[in-house]
Amino acid sequence: MKSKMTKRMLATVLAVMTLTGTSFAATSFKDIANVKEAQAIINLQERGIIKGVNAESFLPNRLLKSVEGIHMINAAFDLNLDLVRFIKEPLATDAFKNADNNAWYAYGLIVASVNGVELPADLDPKANWTKEEFLYRLVSTLEVKRDLPMIKLVPVDIADDASITPEYSGLMQRALHYGIITLDLENKLDPKKVLTRAEAAAILLKTIEYDERLNK
Repeated sequence: MKSKMTKRMLATVLAVMTLTGTSFAATSFKDIANVKEAQAIINLQERGIIKGVNAESFLPNRLLKSVEGIHMINAAFDLNLDLVRFIKEPLATDAFKNADNNAWYAYGLIVASVNGVELPADLDPKANWTKEEFLYRLVSTLEVKRDLPMIKLVPVDIADDASITPEYSGLMQRALHYGIITLDLENKLDPKKVLTRAEAAAILLKTIEYDERLNK
């Protein structure tokens, strides 16, 4: 049985579009001039991957919320529900018990869940994402999308390897191999660092560029 998007889902989509700035023309944000990730932000904006909170502001130094990271992942890989037909209207709480079905982010959570983005059922929409959390969700989605083979790597010496969540360790090594991330001058990854929106944008662009190289 095919089902059409309900009025509530459509309203949620429109709310997301408004909040993320989809209705605004592509212009350079006025609050990124002194941000080192400015070029990455501009690049992603021109691609239509990221949007600002309004036509002039990206809020680059604001800490990245989990739901913002999820929307970045959805946009980077063009994840959507275009070819999906539902028996009943899906709800964000079907997959994420802490979600609010009426919140602006609800549709994005549904998209991520249906498209296999690896996210915990107890995801906290209000929580900030650390570097390792964002990388794990982002790069694992890339690997599934591209059906990348599991490669055997000689592990890079990461000075703060003990700080990496064990289940993320292998993927951090692969992210280094892909060139998506690099270690700092002290060979540290700083996995528990809470990312800013600007820092997440820089990682996102590196991932997209790697994905594009796979096409060549």
